Amino acid sequence: MTAADAPAMRRALELAAEAAAASEIPVGAVVLDPAGAIVAEGRNTREATHDPTGHAEIEALRSAAASVGSWNLDGHTLVVTLEPCIMCAGAILQARISRVVFGAWDDKAGAAGSMYDVLRDRRLPYRAEVVGGVEADAATVLLRDFFTSRR
Repeated sequence: MTAADAPAMRRALELAAEAAAASEIPVGAVVLDPAGAIVAEGRNTREATHDPTGHAEIEALRSAAASVGSWNLDGHTLVVTLEPCIMCAGAILQARISRVVFGAWDDKAGAAGSMYDVLRDRRLPYRAEVVGGVEADAATVLLRDFFTSRR
């Protein structure tokens, strides 16, 4: 972990809480530049936008690319409250994100080490460093409370 990871995860958790308040699955994400400064943020927006790609990671990557002025985010770090899914892992690799830091593991759809390990798959032309389990308890509580309230 770097010094920027913990404050970035705290911001991602705030974004996840905002998503939950908007009746979205509580996932938040931020993109850090190579110096560790936040250059973009995102949270789940699928319900509001009716867009199946409205995951926090996708929203943050789109915003980062616009902020940087390039799709190539080599050297950047994505910090997200939940282990990325296959779609998001593909987008992360396409954006050339160098590091992914995530909170809660996703045993049902995770693609960064639990179900699949797309981000570190040696058969692919690009890979990312993965750091999992950062603030996992806080991220898990947000998700558990959200789904409990809907059952």
